[in-house]
Order: sequence, then structure tokens, then C-alpha cells
Amino acid sequence: GNTMAERGRDDPVFLLMISGQIQSAEFPEFDELYCNYSFVYGQDWAIVSGLSEGITQTTKRASTPEKHFVWNFPIDVTFKSTNPFGWPQIVICVYGLNALGRDEVRGYGAVHMPITPGRHTVEVPMFVPEPSSQFQKLLGWMIGTRPEFMDPKFVAQGQGREITRVRSQGHVSLNVNVVTKDLWKQGYRNGAKEPPTNVHTVTRGAISGQPVRPDVSSS
Repeated sequence: GNTMAERGRDDPVFLLMISGQIQSAEFPEFDELYCNYSFVYGQDWAIVSGLSEGITQTTKRASTPEKHFVWNFPIDVTFKSTNPFGWPQIVICVYGLNALGRDEVRGYGAVHMPITPGRHTVEVPMFVPEPSSQFQKLLGWMIGTRPEFMDPKFVAQGQGREITRVRSQGHVSLNVNVVTKDLWKQGYRNGAKEPPTNVHTVTRGAISGQPVRPDVSSS
């Protein structure tokens, strides 16, 4: 597995620009929350400009009928890559204070950034790790601790859910605007207005499966 630095001289580079905001969250049980985000991406990707992570202000539940938590926290990042495999995911961790005044995880979630250019509303389902035994559950309730994933980027790896018992809890809404440049040079089409060529539609398999191009004979 050569890295982008080693291969970049002969592979065409494309850009992925993501801007927008972490808009709001819906968590029925809580009153004050903040969140942090980070992008997780493949080894052929690098950040050209902008921030790969950030942390929002703490916000109270809105008094509107929806009772959402509103952050409207800006996201602005540009990636370059030589391979759609490892397409960026955003990992979101939501925190609040427990009864003892300590930060406690209220939910984790991860989702791939959209492939197609334009404006998108992205819903990120949130999960929390479950204690592995009734005793741990009782102990956690008594002393105010919760099981937590040590590394939030663990959340981005799909297999994490199978080996860790999780419970669904709330969701976070993002508004993102996606712009790609020169992705067609990779032999992929994602709906961007690019020069016509013998290209293939970008699929979920291309970004999260094996790093191979679609079969040319199928076109």
C-alpha cells in the first residue's frame, strides 16, 4: 500500500470541497449538549485547507415544539486524493454534563460525506455503548460513569458496532455543500459538470469497499 506521497507523481489528483454546518441535534432526554467532530479518511487522502476537527459551543434545548439543540456550527474543509477509496467520513461525538458535573458521552455517530455535488441534508444516527453486564450498568448508574469508545475514530470503522453493544440514541443534522474538481480524471462520474469521457458512476462500493475501479466492460 503506497501512500499518496509516494504515488502522487503519476496518479491524477482530484479535490473534494465540503462546506456547511452542524445544524442541530435531537436528543429527547437531555437539556444541554455540545459536540465535537473529526474527519476520518483513507491513506490516499490529505487536507489541503480548512479544519479536520472542531468543537461546538454548549447549547440548551430550544423552546420550540421540536425541542432541538441548535448549533449552526461551521464546517469548511478541502481534501485532495488520488483514489476515491477512503472517501471522508465525519465522526460526531455529542457530550453533556452528568449529575456530578462531569462530561459524559451522549452519542457517537459516523457517516460518509455525500458523493454527488450540491447541497445536502445529512442525518447522522447516534449510538452509545452499552455496559456489558447488569453489574456494570448498576455500578455506572451509582458512580456516574459510562462505557466509552476510547478513540472516536473507532466509530468510523463499521466493525465497531458488532463487537461493541450499542444503543440507538438521537440524531444530528448537517447541512453540507459538496464540490468536486477533476474526479472525472480518475475515470469516475459523480454528477459534476466535467468533460465527457469514458467514465463510471461513483458507487458506495468504490468509496468503502475494495480500492478498485468498476469493471470497464460493463459500460
